[in-house]
Amino acid sequence: MATFLYRLGRWAFVRRRLVTFLWVAVLAAVGVLAAKAPAAPDDGFAMPGTEAQKAFDLMNERFPGGHADGASARLVFVAPSGQKITAEPNRQAVERTVGELAGTEQVTGAVDPFKMQGAVSQDGTTAYATVSYAAKAGEVSEPATETLERAAQHGRDAGLKVEIGGTALMAKPEAGGSSEAIGMALSAVVLVITFGSLVAAGLPLLTAIVGVGLGMALITALGSTLGLSTTTGTLAMMLGLAVGIDYAVFIVSRYRAELAEGRTPEEAAGRAVGTAGSAVVFAGLTVVIALAGLSVVGIPILAKMGLAAAGTVVIAVVIALTLVPALLGFLGRKVLPRKARKARGEAAPAAKKENGGARWARFILRRPFAVLLGGVIGLGVLAAPALDLRLGLPGDESKPTSTTQRRAYDLLSEGFGPGFNGPLTVLVDAKGVADPKAAANEVAKKVSGLPGVVAVTPPMFNQAGDTALLNAVPATGPSEAETKDIVHAIRDDAAGLKTATGATVLVSGTTAMNIDVSQKMSDALLPYLAVVVGLAVLLLMVVFRSVLVPLKAALGFLLSVVAALGAVVAVFQWGWLADLIGVEQTGPVMSMMPIFMIGVVFGLAMDYEVFLVTRIREGFVHGEQPGEAIVTGFRHNARVVTAAAFIMIAVFAGFIGMSEPMIKMMGLGLAAAVAFDAFIVRMTIVPAVLALLGRRAWWLPRWLDRLIPDVDVEGSKLETSAPESVQARESVTV
Repeated sequence: MATFLYRLGRWAFVRRRLVTFLWVAVLAAVGVLAAKAPAAPDDGFAMPGTEAQKAFDLMNERFPGGHADGASARLVFVAPSGQKITAEPNRQAVERTVGELAGTEQVTGAVDPFKMQGAVSQDGTTAYATVSYAAKAGEVSEPATETLERAAQHGRDAGLKVEIGGTALMAKPEAGGSSEAIGMALSAVVLVITFGSLVAAGLPLLTAIVGVGLGMALITALGSTLGLSTTTGTLAMMLGLAVGIDYAVFIVSRYRAELAEGRTPEEAAGRAVGTAGSAVVFAGLTVVIALAGLSVVGIPILAKMGLAAAGTVVIAVVIALTLVPALLGFLGRKVLPRKARKARGEAAPAAKKENGGARWARFILRRPFAVLLGGVIGLGVLAAPALDLRLGLPGDESKPTSTTQRRAYDLLSEGFGPGFNGPLTVLVDAKGVADPKAAANEVAKKVSGLPGVVAVTPPMFNQAGDTALLNAVPATGPSEAETKDIVHAIRDDAAGLKTATGATVLVSGTTAMNIDVSQKMSDALLPYLAVVVGLAVLLLMVVFRSVLVPLKAALGFLLSVVAALGAVVAVFQWGWLADLIGVEQTGPVMSMMPIFMIGVVFGLAMDYEVFLVTRIREGFVHGEQPGEAIVTGFRHNARVVTAAAFIMIAVFAGFIGMSEPMIKMMGLGLAAAVAFDAFIVRMTIVPAVLALLGRRAWWLPRWLDRLIPDVDVEGSKLETSAPESVQARESVTV
């Protein structure tokens, strides 16, 4: 592989104008297709195979026109202090406010609280009105939301406290924004410090932007065909930006090192792509495996996000192997600092000097066991909070108190009880039953008698009279463990009710769906880990031609990802340092977080493993002793890996400032995972383990050695096949 990539790098360097033109043409063509492509359909949040989804689908079938998946709003009205909401002036203000919404754009119904059972609190101070929309959550038009907010303001003008809950005000996800800008700015600073050259710093940023632009344009162009929406592209943009910069940094860094050795720019580009490019290929493959593996979880939106992001990573790899050396052909020695450009060939001895990376490696070699023990214990302490991990899908209760959704949530909890914010929808399928009404009443009686259920609404039948819906209000909030117990209790009684009445009982609603999501994620965790880690270990065996190094890489990753989950639990569940990053309400960790972090972080962690350890193996293959090979690898690549990690952390940390709690959680979790993995695992534990293993680190059984192809990632074959020696004169005018 190294030989092929070496030739590809030289060809791209020489044919730089053609390569650059082809990339610009592809970007322009895909951009035109994206501009003309029809809008992608809403990808929703389907959960095939769960009871909540089955009930939801049956509701859409049996209650046609009911817009079961439509957005809704809850207008919560609270009377002035010392007054009742039922007092005539307050009642009239409520009725006027609700009346303003009836029949307006996208509104299918606005129910007066005084005409609905249970919509006024027992103390008479609070009432709520339900407004239903034809559009889905996140798709309510701006005029419709403005009408809703204007009506609420009229209620406030009348002296009432009015807040808006529900999904109608949910913003449609947007790609791009200040988060990416912050990440790019921090990345630029890191690159300038690392390379000491504005030209060298700008090249990775430019190629990363090209890659992300092409990836997002492809997602838009294929959106209607493959069902890829803006939400699908969120992960693609985040990862495409991060790995796009990192892969270009790896190539540029090796190119600069080859120039420092006295090679011509063309030869340096070829060797950079042949060696660092080989590491980029296999690092990219591990990321693709981890992302594509999200398909085994069984959640369509997660599978689409993983595959779209994997496609963007592939684009980043191809750009690193072709466009980066082509641009280096235009820049030549300009990627070097001014002092190095003036010194020309005199810079060669500097490559052997003891820099910070080499000194750190020698420190670890002097006391590898103590360093290993300290790193493992440190990550173990950081991981301890993960033992208390509780999964869920945070709702309005996790939003800042400055939002009307959070205030509406609190007002409903105060007026009606915490469980009122998460009622359970119980569907009674009585099709074919002799007396559907008796069956539905029996279900209502059974559910109302369960511990923790405070209220059950009368059954509401569909037009055919064979299916009924009733709402059960628990005493506890949506994310509480007691509410989960109630859902399981109703489902456990379903078999007995089927025998007694002949009707099928299903539990759905947002709360039940969240519980099912969490359970499905938990069930998929081990199979997902087995698939992703197993495939990656096999791939790394091919890369390193070793059994122990890939196993060490996988175990180190598990340490870092569990430590990152511990940090997430400590901040978002326990509340440690919550005020510092703007977390106003603690609660369960997003149910997708563990699998999401495993998929993303595993791929990124292997980036640093491949790039750092391939350089160590390169030194070992070229005749150095195991300890000296570790020093050589750190001398050349520690600074680059450190810079790449800081870039990745900067990109992810930019999302911590977002107001949406789930995005904030993702940003913190990914930034922490990269920090732990890069600096504690790859830069500390890995060299300590390699030092303790010595030559045994590269042990491979003979029978396995014959089966595994030799891909020559370290580029040993380039020493004999390269057409130019170190002292060859320049063959390309730059």
